[in-house]
Amino acid sequence: MTASDLKETLQSCQKNVLHRRSFSIGHRGAPLQFPEHTRESYLAAARMGAGTLECDVTFTRDKQLVCRHSQCDLHTTTNILASPLAKKCSIPFQPARFDKHGKLVQAASAKCCTSDITLEEFRQLKGKMDGANPNATSIEAFLKGTPRWRTDLYATQGTLMTHRDSIELFDQLGVNMTPELKSPQVEMPFQGFDQHAFASKLIQEYEDAGIDPERVWPQSFHYKDVLYWLRQHPQFGQQAVMLEGRYAREGFDHRDPNSWSPSMEELNAAGVSILAPPLWMLVESKDDQLAPSAYSLAAKKAGLKLIGWTLERSGPLNRGGGWYYQDLNGINSDGRVFELLHVLAQDVGVRGVFSDWPAAVTYYANCFELP
Repeated sequence: MTASDLKETLQSCQKNVLHRRSFSIGHRGAPLQFPEHTRESYLAAARMGAGTLECDVTFTRDKQLVCRHSQCDLHTTTNILASPLAKKCSIPFQPARFDKHGKLVQAASAKCCTSDITLEEFRQLKGKMDGANPNATSIEAFLKGTPRWRTDLYATQGTLMTHRDSIELFDQLGVNMTPELKSPQVEMPFQGFDQHAFASKLIQEYEDAGIDPERVWPQSFHYKDVLYWLRQHPQFGQQAVMLEGRYAREGFDHRDPNSWSPSMEELNAAGVSILAPPLWMLVESKDDQLAPSAYSLAAKKAGLKLIGWTLERSGPLNRGGGWYYQDLNGINSDGRVFELLHVLAQDVGVRGVFSDWPAAVTYYANCFELP
């Protein structure tokens, strides 16, 4: 970091005893170095002081809930292709094809979904770092696709988790829980299992475990899921998080309130209390200085609480930082992450920040005495 009051404050906290903070949210655990949604990843995040942990929730062929970022990511996040269960994948491994000049004409591919296998079969798999090699001509090479800025040092034999497993572990660790209801990648209803049943089953597993609703922040990118929780499971629904995915809609512009539908006021009137957009929608960069965006100011004015995602998700920031920093040209070094955190916490007023390596957020939250 360059010399600043913020740097001096952060340096002054170096000898402080750090405590767990709910402001620090472990995004899929700590997947910068551990296979996402595995027991090992969750334990690492908790040890780094993340006071809130996330299980992305999807379902198996026998409609049991499990922790996976996508229903159809087993071919990139587990060893399924190297196991006997490979034969059950929706689309088997297809090696890369090259023309006579050695130019890639078709990338290596596969599609393996939790809905392809039963819960018993799911438990036979092991987690690996998310990634695949598009140039692979063998399964072994395909599985070796971890980005260079991550590591495979701790990526052997990751223990996969069911949703119930995650609840039990998180409860033992004493952390808050933020499950995300993932969009099904199979036609719904799935064997009679419809979206409402899926949304209710997620909540039911917390009720069965006797978890206080105040410790749970259910998430969804789908407005209708949040409204359903508000109607049918109000104790949990009042803390439901609407994940902002409207940036993918044609015509949506986070700088133009006229393109927001529903509006911030309409979301608040419907009972939505928490909105969670990506980092680049919450702040703007002007003359190399960071400030709250029009989007975040409008959300706060309407009475909505905000959560941001996701720090440490991109590659080296001196190379642009990728999708999560697309409008933040000034965030071009790792040291400036704390500057971004400072604006998010102090000026935007977010209630929490997701991170793939929660240690930095935990340190900041302790230094500034955030919850």
